[in-house]
Amino acid sequence: MSWPEIPQAPGTPPCGAPVLLDDGWVVTRHADVLAVLTDDRCVVPVAPDGPPGTLAWLRGTVSRFSAPDPHAARRAIGVAALAGLDPDELRAAAAGLTEEVLNRVTTLPNGQVGLGTGRDRADVDEPTSGRVDVMARLARRVPLAVLAARLGLADPAAGPAVAAVAAAYHPGADPAAVVRADRAVAALLAMSPPAPAEVAANRIGLLVQACDATARLIGAAVRHGLAAPAALSTGDLLAEVLRLDPPVRATRRVTTAALRLAGREIGPDAPLLLRFDAANRDPAVHPEPDRFHPGRPGGSLTFGAGPRGCPGERHALALAAGVVGVLRRRCGGTAGPVGYPAHPTLRVPTKIEVTVR
Repeated sequence: MSWPEIPQAPGTPPCGAPVLLDDGWVVTRHADVLAVLTDDRCVVPVAPDGPPGTLAWLRGTVSRFSAPDPHAARRAIGVAALAGLDPDELRAAAAGLTEEVLNRVTTLPNGQVGLGTGRDRADVDEPTSGRVDVMARLARRVPLAVLAARLGLADPAAGPAVAAVAAAYHPGADPAAVVRADRAVAALLAMSPPAPAEVAANRIGLLVQACDATARLIGAAVRHGLAAPAALSTGDLLAEVLRLDPPVRATRRVTTAALRLAGREIGPDAPLLLRFDAANRDPAVHPEPDRFHPGRPGGSLTFGAGPRGCPGERHALALAAGVVGVLRRRCGGTAGPVGYPAHPTLRVPTKIEVTVR
């Protein structure tokens, strides 16, 4: 078939040689981004620590923001937690929960869409004549509910608490969001199974990492692929969505020594912004880079690479596939415009409505 083209998201830089801007180097080519990700002279900016049980403490303790020395041990905590989770079971659980949600969608007399009966009838969307908001009802809830339960946080309040932490997880959050995140971290620790502080923090870190990124992947797959042929596997669909519309658009590194990258001399202590959204469309790796063409070779850099590559890639894809697979089978096309809140690295839709068949 003839696959459509998907334009770059606003703000995506052109793919080319590293460029020095006022706040550091911007790296956009596939080979250059991969070189930085796998070079031990390029490290993650370390998050400052804070009082126990706060957002600052969490960021200072999780492997995501750790310095090289403690990183390996902290990463091993997350890897061990994920090792006990079967991606196939995660996918089936996410699919089952998605089916339950769609089965409970009923058209109320006034044209609203509600979930369930009795007290749940108060939980309604705006009048939609049979449509459901994928982001609010599924993308932000189902993966977290499935993963949290398997990490020992089955409390229904875990999902909203993780979302509050995710909203302030990266630097630059407004003070009110940080206050909410501090309360949420304390709540999540109270819900967590007894464990050493580093273990509890890195379990919570897995949930936070999965929150917006997995929701964004589900939203992008629904937006770009709901009308794809049924014969196309959901796995191939997600892989191409990750390339063309990555949930995480960029990541940061800092050099610890001088290095040469694509002919550019980069000194020590230089900030590097690695643009996955540009590198994933590098024509040197992907011919017709803007064309949506599932099954193409080459993959994407969205989950990172090297010692900092995401340890939960298979699990995140399984959770997303469970939700998206059901939506492909049971829902029609999207309706209305899709908005995106401002964020330096994430691109998460605020709302995507689909029609339940």
